[in-house]
Amino acid sequence: MRGFVFSEYRADENNKSPFERLLNLFMELLQYTSGDATEALDWLTQLDREHKFTDKDYGIGDFIEDLKANGYLTEENQTGAYKITAKSEQTIRKRSLEEIFGKLKKARQGNHQVYQSGQGDELNPEIRPYEFGDTLESIDYTGTLKNAFINHGVQSFSLKEDDLEIHEKDFKSQTSTVLMIDISHSMILYGEDRITPAKKVAMALSELITTRYPKDTLDIVVFGNDAWQIEMKDLPYLQVGPYHTNTVAGLELAMDILRRRKNPNKQVFLITDGKPTCLKIGKKYYKNSFGIDSKILNRTLNLAGQLKKLKIPVITFMIARDPYLQAFVRNFTEVNNGKAFYSSLDGLGSFVFEDYERNKRKTMR
Repeated sequence: MRGFVFSEYRADENNKSPFERLLNLFMELLQYTSGDATEALDWLTQLDREHKFTDKDYGIGDFIEDLKANGYLTEENQTGAYKITAKSEQTIRKRSLEEIFGKLKKARQGNHQVYQSGQGDELNPEIRPYEFGDTLESIDYTGTLKNAFINHGVQSFSLKEDDLEIHEKDFKSQTSTVLMIDISHSMILYGEDRITPAKKVAMALSELITTRYPKDTLDIVVFGNDAWQIEMKDLPYLQVGPYHTNTVAGLELAMDILRRRKNPNKQVFLITDGKPTCLKIGKKYYKNSFGIDSKILNRTLNLAGQLKKLKIPVITFMIARDPYLQAFVRNFTEVNNGKAFYSSLDGLGSFVFEDYERNKRKTMR
């Protein structure tokens, strides 16, 4: 008996050129070296010695020359140091988007989206009769012509208002988002790299917004002892420092940024692995890494309440599972009336993207 056998599709690496195969690995290594091209090439050379990625016809030296020729790499004349270019930075962001959002499309962790119809900007399959004010581009021409032939016959074509059918639309609101990333020392403690997944999510979200939702705004804030804003192009180079966790400084900066944004919908995404352990009082730092300090906690909760009054929810992505840390997050979330996700590093991207896409929808009848 003849038939078809279906199996999982696997891309054939052998169909790629040596440059393409090495480029994928090089771009991945750049994320772990915080954009240090020289270190990434050193790692690539060591991996090549062990796994034999190259052969006598194409070596690492050829790959470096191709990187420069294709605009991914520059070499300083005086020092000979290698640096990645803007093209490499964008490639890393695109790879992060494909890696994270691609997985999300294949297997969602629960579909929480609620689609409301109205005069929006994205067609959906639902059909309804024409109402005054509907635009021409929302007309379902196939259904409309079918109605006209049924209602008036095929001999003499006639089209009336009652024949018109309209595609419903989903309304997508403009959103201003501040993404806060914890760069305190705990993000690399205990042999676990938490900062690289956080950076990947930030790069993927940046690429998603700039390409798919250009009317939205995304501001990126990093916080350790202090908080400061970074540009999208700086993300590959982001590193953890010898810092405590001044969540208050990050929230204050996020609030200032969002006050200046004109979009009606505002939100803060907070990626962290721990409790707040630091405050800046005047020019001095007040620090306490032992347990939950009431002085730091009260100031953090006060800010959560202020953000609630401004109708700015904080969506916290906690990438640690200590019970007392989760208790702090629950308390913070309750005061802010926001949301909290307790995520593994592997699931972080899915949680962030699910929530961003869901928050893009609002009721519009």
